Amino acid sequence: MIELKVINQNDPLQRAAEKQHEHEEFSPMDPPDAYAPPSLDAVPYDELHPFLQDLMDEHKAISEQLDVFEKALLSIPSEGMSRETLGRLRDFFEFFDHQVAGHHQREDKQLFPLLRRRLLASGEHGKGGVATTSVDVMEDDHIKSLQLAAVVFNFFGIAVRLPDPASRLMVLDAALEQGKSLVELMRLHIFREDNIVFVQAHQLLTQAELEEMQTK
Repeated sequence: MIELKVINQNDPLQRAAEKQHEHEEFSPMDPPDAYAPPSLDAVPYDELHPFLQDLMDEHKAISEQLDVFEKALLSIPSEGMSRETLGRLRDFFEFFDHQVAGHHQREDKQLFPLLRRRLLASGEHGKGGVATTSVDVMEDDHIKSLQLAAVVFNFFGIAVRLPDPASRLMVLDAALEQGKSLVELMRLHIFREDNIVFVQAHQLLTQAELEEMQTK
C-alpha cells in the first residue's frame, strides 16, 4: 500500500511551502482538512488565468466523485455489495477512465513541460542528486493514481466472481483498502496542485504562454 505520510526531506513541494511561509505551523504535504485546506498563497481564484481556473474547476468535479466513491467504500462492510453500491462503483470508474485520465493528460502535455523548465531555472527544486520539481511529484501521482484505480477495479471484479466466501472476503478487503488509498492520494494531489503547483504556474508563466496552453 502507498504510504502517504512519509515525507522526503528533499520534496520540492515541501521546500516551496517552507520558502514562502516559514512561520506556518502546518505542512501542505499533510493538510489538516482535505476538503477545506488552508490557502498557502494569496492568489485569488479570480486572478488566475482561465486555463488554470479550468483545471481547478475539474478538480472540484473530481472531488465530488471521490466523495461518492468513498461513501460507497464505507458502506460495503455493513451493507455488502448491493446493486446501488455496485452502480456507484461502476460510475466512478467510468468517470475516472474518461474524465480523470483526460485531466491528467492535459496537465502532463500542456502545463507541466514548460513549468518544469521554469522551476529548474528558478531554483525551485529538490537539492538531492536529481533536481526534482513539483511537476515531477505531480506526474508521479498521476501514474500512481492510474495504477491504483486499475488495481481497485480488478479487485472488485474478482471479488464479485469468487465462489468461496473466505477468498471473496479477502479480495474485497484488499479492494477496500486500496480504494481508500486512491481517495487519499487523489485528495492530497488536488490539494498540492491547487495550492502550490498552480500558484507556481501563475508566478512563472506568462499570460501569453497560458493562453497558448488553453487554445490547445
